[in-house]
Amino acid sequence: MIDGSRPVEAVVFDIGGVLLDWNPRHLYRGLFTDEAEMERFLGEVCSPAWHAPHDRGVPTAASCAELASRYPEFAEQIEAWSSRSEEMIGGVFTGTVEVLRAVRETGVPCYALTNMEAETYPLRLQRFPFLGYFDGTIVSGREGVAKPEPAIFMRLLDRFGLTAGTTLMIDDMQENLDAAAVLGIQTLLFRSSRWLRTDLEAAGVLRRSVAMDTEMATESSA
Repeated sequence: MIDGSRPVEAVVFDIGGVLLDWNPRHLYRGLFTDEAEMERFLGEVCSPAWHAPHDRGVPTAASCAELASRYPEFAEQIEAWSSRSEEMIGGVFTGTVEVLRAVRETGVPCYALTNMEAETYPLRLQRFPFLGYFDGTIVSGREGVAKPEPAIFMRLLDRFGLTAGTTLMIDDMQENLDAAAVLGIQTLLFRSSRWLRTDLEAAGVLRRSVAMDTEMATESSA
């Protein structure tokens, strides 16, 4: 939650779900003809619990090889998690990139804190130049710790000399924001690029746009 009594002196962006449309289904809809079978695969084979260690530094190639030995009938699909990881990116939330640019233009420092594999981050940094806009980036796979663990938020604050009470974290996962809030960090749940701009204007980070007010009013009444 944004605390209107405290200024925002640094803004921290999540990447997947806020700037990049990351979803394994972008890849796996091309590898499965049956939607229900794909969902079972993503729920029971390449599941969130199986993937979580990748965000803490476990290499995906070795992990995929081990999993394929247990599920040889899905060997091709499992191997794709590692070799075709960039196909999990459905695109860029261009509106959020515009918000990032706007915040940077105000002079407020911007940082990124992302749960991401160590080996995929360089690929995405090269592919999406706006990931180089940040004053600093924390990648969980490089740190060995991931959101929502408090340690990664403390690492963010300590590494870049940030004060929790004047730092604003933007994330699409409420559990991550809840963990940040316990440390005194201001938080903002990402709903859409338009709402993000509106929320940052309300917080005084961005100057309010009359045109955006009109657009949001029209959208709400539709």
